[in-house]
Amino acid sequence: MDVPFVIDGLTLCRDVVPAAWAVAAVRDFDGTVGSLVPPVFAAYARVFHPARRRFGGPAGPVERTEEVTWAQVARANGRLAHPAMQWPCITGSWRFVHADDQPGLWEYPPEEGSLPVRHAARLAALLAGHTRAPQRCWFAVWEGYGDLALPVEDAGVPRVAMPGRDMLLLSGPLSAAATSFAQASWGHQSASLWWPEDRAWCVATDVDLMSTYIGGSGECIAQVVADAQLEVLAVDVDDALGWDGDRINPAPADRDRL
Repeated sequence: MDVPFVIDGLTLCRDVVPAAWAVAAVRDFDGTVGSLVPPVFAAYARVFHPARRRFGGPAGPVERTEEVTWAQVARANGRLAHPAMQWPCITGSWRFVHADDQPGLWEYPPEEGSLPVRHAARLAALLAGHTRAPQRCWFAVWEGYGDLALPVEDAGVPRVAMPGRDMLLLSGPLSAAATSFAQASWGHQSASLWWPEDRAWCVATDVDLMSTYIGGSGECIAQVVADAQLEVLAVDVDDALGWDGDRINPAPADRDRL
């Protein structure tokens, strides 16, 4: 590949050494926050991808949607919103993970494996004030996504060897954080891992999760948590990521529906 591959101002890297610090620091996937975001930061937070409620439709006005927070869903279902809450636990059934909805409350579940565009742009705007290198950032994308607009078939492109998640690495400005790496015009695929050159913070969105995790300074995380445009709660680096991480709300009994 003689000509550098570029997408939305991000250049595919032929050298993945800039990601070596993350590979070395992150935990071998142990199911905790520290297995996604390197456990080297003072504080951590969880960004909840929103569900969406539908208005209108084929028989009426043009369909539109609005965001529904996890806190709203939890409250409507008589559950408690807290940092480790899990989607099946606040909805009351495993069928709401992939197969069903709660009409009037939400029709579209939170996105798995991708930070929505608006949220990525807002998060980047907040994080810009907490790095000395907003024009020099790194974005890693899991190679296993089936609709990537990246040369994943090129064996000559080196991979970032994150635990269980080999990734392609790109570089560019923080302003490109909302870039979609999906080929389909209707779809969106955010970066899986991104950080600035000074490693002041790090953002991770795993393929199997409906949330994005951030590590940074105490001041950085406090600002992100306080932002009114995102649903964010502070978490600990040792907090569990899986469905069983919710120890407050009851786990649904219909586990075989997942």
